[in-house]
Amino acid sequence: MILYHGGSVAVENPHIRIGAYNKDFGPGFYCTELQTPAERWSKRFKTPIVSTYDYKPKDGHNVLAFSEMTDEWLDFIAACRGGNLHRHDIVVGAMANDQVWNYVADFISGVLTREQFWVLAKFKRPTHQIAFCSSAALECIRYIESYEVK
Repeated sequence: MILYHGGSVAVENPHIRIGAYNKDFGPGFYCTELQTPAERWSKRFKTPIVSTYDYKPKDGHNVLAFSEMTDEWLDFIAACRGGNLHRHDIVVGAMANDQVWNYVADFISGVLTREQFWVLAKFKRPTHQIAFCSSAALECIRYIESYEVK
């Protein structure tokens, strides 16, 4: 499977990124199987770069996969965005992108109930993310190339 990472530089040697804010699935190296969203994400930067990887899952990793947006998905994102850590090597699922991030934040803060969140949280475009959350997980991906998005 080919994965894409959108950013401002080529990432030949991915590493677990711990940012100033908490991401959907916690600290990790984030990619997607969808090329167009990776390109769109990279365009936030002056020099938009997409790096591509070959992904071959290996046995023995602790993988959490959300096949759809569920209460479990929402609760997991709320916990990760709240700074809680988990023990999964890889987490796969829909991204709480800009279209629904405010709804997630409002759910976390108690402004929205769970029911209100689900009414409002409609994706306009397909989303997908895969977070490599451990050094062992990063061994599943091999850098192929990077390109600048025009």
